[in-house]
Amino acid sequence: MVDVVDAWWAQQLVLCDWAFMPDPLMLSEEAARERLAALGVADRGELAWRLVEQRAEVDVSAAHLLAGLELSALAGAAGWLSHDQARCWGHSHCRTIHERYADLDDWLQALCAARSQDGWVVGDGGLLESCQALSKIEADNEGVTWDMLVTALAAAPAAAIWPDAPDQRVWRLRAGFAPVLATPPSELDWQDVTGWLGEMWQIHGHDDLVRAIFWLCGQGDRQGWDIDAARLMSVSAEERLAWSEGLGPQERGYGRLLCQYVEQGEPLEWAAWDWLRAIDLAWAGLCAGWLDEQESRLLATHAGDLVLRRYSDWSALARSWQRGRSLFEGLDRLPILAQDWKLLMTSPISPWRMPLHDVLDAESLETSRQHIRQWRGDARHWVLALAAVREPELATRQGVTPEVPESRALEARKYLVDSLELHADEGARSLVRYWLPAQAHHLNQLAADASHRSLPAANTPFGSVSPNDISARDSLATATRHSATIHMAEKYAFYLLMSMDSGQFDDAELLKMAVSLKDVLCRFYSSPKRLLEAWACWDALLPEPDQPALTQEIRWHLDDPGSLFHWLDWTSETWQEPGERPCLTHFTALSLVGPLNSAAWNMPHVESERESASILDWIDSHYGLHSAVELIDFVNFLLEAGDRQEYQINYAPYTLNEARLSSEIATLESDECNEEERNHLARLTRVRDNVEGCNDTDLCAWDLAQAVDLAIAGRQLGWLSVDDFRSLLERAHNLASHHYAGWQDYAQGLYAGFSFFMGETDERDAFLASFRQALVSWLTAAPPLAGSWASLDFPGARPRHWAPLHIDTLPGDGRTLH
Repeated sequence: MVDVVDAWWAQQLVLCDWAFMPDPLMLSEEAARERLAALGVADRGELAWRLVEQRAEVDVSAAHLLAGLELSALAGAAGWLSHDQARCWGHSHCRTIHERYADLDDWLQALCAARSQDGWVVGDGGLLESCQALSKIEADNEGVTWDMLVTALAAAPAAAIWPDAPDQRVWRLRAGFAPVLATPPSELDWQDVTGWLGEMWQIHGHDDLVRAIFWLCGQGDRQGWDIDAARLMSVSAEERLAWSEGLGPQERGYGRLLCQYVEQGEPLEWAAWDWLRAIDLAWAGLCAGWLDEQESRLLATHAGDLVLRRYSDWSALARSWQRGRSLFEGLDRLPILAQDWKLLMTSPISPWRMPLHDVLDAESLETSRQHIRQWRGDARHWVLALAAVREPELATRQGVTPEVPESRALEARKYLVDSLELHADEGARSLVRYWLPAQAHHLNQLAADASHRSLPAANTPFGSVSPNDISARDSLATATRHSATIHMAEKYAFYLLMSMDSGQFDDAELLKMAVSLKDVLCRFYSSPKRLLEAWACWDALLPEPDQPALTQEIRWHLDDPGSLFHWLDWTSETWQEPGERPCLTHFTALSLVGPLNSAAWNMPHVESERESASILDWIDSHYGLHSAVELIDFVNFLLEAGDRQEYQINYAPYTLNEARLSSEIATLESDECNEEERNHLARLTRVRDNVEGCNDTDLCAWDLAQAVDLAIAGRQLGWLSVDDFRSLLERAHNLASHHYAGWQDYAQGLYAGFSFFMGETDERDAFLASFRQALVSWLTAAPPLAGSWASLDFPGARPRHWAPLHIDTLPGDGRTLH
């Protein structure tokens, strides 16, 4: 049965110098392709632009409508479009002709007028003859008449001319590159697409492609631009100019343009530049055969999902793209926005005629979201997300884990050795030393106390803290609602990633640590927003020395819907931290070491042979200990008697007999002394002068600090079991509670013991000054990470601290509900 509209369409093709045929798609494939080539239509992308161009205006000319009829017929005959789709396009043109013209003669007259306006040339006489022939057929009521066309069009609803199934509409978002006429694509859609991917993107296969799409969706060019713009907003015009002129020659155009946008008040938004390119790459991957239909659609839908989260309409999307292209090229393209996007924005048959938010249906969005989270479901993506904030280049690894180049592996190994003193022979478990849960507890407690203005005073018996340092410490009050674990965990994640990159450690063990890290963060932070807000808050309060703050980078991830943080698997499967979380009592006992050593923020673990050698050298040079038995005996001696007993036996009696003390000093000073006698003389002098209050102060703290310090070393050497080590900590904790009322009393005892038992040296005054300053920092928590005393109740003392508002604390804190 002959289709009336098809037949009328075929009649009109004689106006294009076609031989009459009953079906517009009867032309041979070879002839149709030759005619398309003669018209300069090389592929379906160009065909799509031509079809849209023929209907670019609402008041479209008759000549363009006729050209559209011919292109539709040629595309169907050449096999570039299915016959059904070609008919949809042809019928669409026929419907427009019917709507614009009253009858056939009106249509033919308009066509001749349009040709006359363009200028008649030799050979155009055939058009007049064809018009006359069609007019005569109409007058004789032969063939398919105008009235028959009207009736047929009224009976048939208008069909979609663009792929319109719910799972195909996402490709409308690619129209800025070339409208997609048909799916799946073929070689007609993109010639040498693999060459283009390799040359323009350095993409050479499936995995490269997926990583590039994830990078565009999750970070792209926009992150650097956003951060630069945020900084420029906060400085003067002179500083902006200096910044842009300080860039390299290739970036100077970008810098000047960004400053121009800031000063003009142009919206600083350009994410469409990344997201639409991601959709284009998904289409390219489908054309290249590197992605199947489902995978390419899911990736494109993910980018489309981000578009819908950011833009309300097509106009906002196009303007955002134009800004991004301008910054990328270093040339302002906004003045030609209307020119560049005219076809898509104004053509009645543009694929963008539907509302932007109707492009993706709820089911497609949900399916895409589930698959994207599965793609990023590996716990390694947690490590990557955290580490990429410090090193944005890492964001290119999303999706499919790439092979690490040897140069990167060497760089990672050097970093681990130079910065962390972490060697391959120590094994992956050695990373546990960088998991510092007690440090997070300390910061949480300081924040809670700061919010209630109950932190220690700035003045101590050893000196005072500057107002600026106290102000910086007190500002921790702003973090009272934010768990501090992220401040430690993000550094741990970076170390973990460098260990992965080094290729020197067991992958299964590292992955297990990554899973533990993920579980901890999911437990303490209920959402990406909570984690990033906490991180930004703590980073601003505790910036890294000699390093730029990360606050703006962190807040960028808060605001950008494509950030990897928003697409991680936010569920906790187990509760197994990367390292042991000490109880509050054990952490307090560890802190008895004070500034005698660096602050201990976790329970010690058995170290590698390399680290053990260093520890052995230390206990040998300082204490002359060479075995587990010797160390344990000496720690027991310190806890039971220690140096304080020597003072009580050998020096305290002199305080009751000044004459004898003076005589003893005089005798030693009159003779030549050996080293032991010189030390004895120095101590007698200190007793005489009551240096640092040594005669009035309980010196037990000096023994306790040494005992705990040596116990830690014994545990690291494997000379103490976990239970024995904990038992020693508890003994030290109990002993401290019997000798002192608080940390200040303990600090005075520690300093007096340190001063009294120190041997004579030219650097004595410098050592004492340094120790005093360290005690000030430990007592006041200024700076906050100098030591832990300010956040801990002294053993046996009445609790005085305020409970944090979250569960990120150490077990054993009776005031916190866990």
